[in-house]
Amino acid sequence: MSRKPAYRPVARPSSRTRGKRRSAVLIWAARLVAIPVLAWMLGLFWFSLSMPGAAPLAMKSDGVVVLTGANGRFQRGLKVLESGAADRMLISGVDRNTSKRQLAAFHKIALRRLKRAELGYEAIDTRSNAEETARWVAKYELKSIRLVTSAGHMRRARLELARVLPAGVAVLPDAVPSEPKAPSLAFEYSKWLIRRGALLAGAA
Repeated sequence: MSRKPAYRPVARPSSRTRGKRRSAVLIWAARLVAIPVLAWMLGLFWFSLSMPGAAPLAMKSDGVVVLTGANGRFQRGLKVLESGAADRMLISGVDRNTSKRQLAAFHKIALRRLKRAELGYEAIDTRSNAEETARWVAKYELKSIRLVTSAGHMRRARLELARVLPAGVAVLPDAVPSEPKAPSLAFEYSKWLIRRGALLAGAA
């Protein structure tokens, strides 16, 4: 007569063991979250320390492009033009209802000072700023431009210009100081990072 195998109950992990496993999972999950956050923070630190400054007026370019936005950009572009550092100026991203006369009145300058300036009405963001600039460069067959925008915005603006400008066109960054506000810099850095990633992935 054969014997039946003895019944042996399956050992279940104790509550202490289950607690350790949960803790290990949570630790790994925290690490997975912490790594990209730390990388983002280090990138922001690098971004804030490596912002460009103003370019010397002794450096000449065929034209100067001013991207509308923060204070000081227009004044810097006008200074570049009147110093002889550039022969002509494009102010990109101007409201369609704004004329040269109105722009001169707003900045309290003589209208004649905008004789060599051209207002660009097509741009609504950094991407279209670059496209408007590319058309202007092609129109006058320029070989070099000076780009005037805020320091925090410069990297993204140059990224977009590199997408649309011919390889032979030199771009001289001429940055207006950005306001040292952490939230705005973090936002600008994030937008640059996302757009750079999109371009690397093949997005237009």
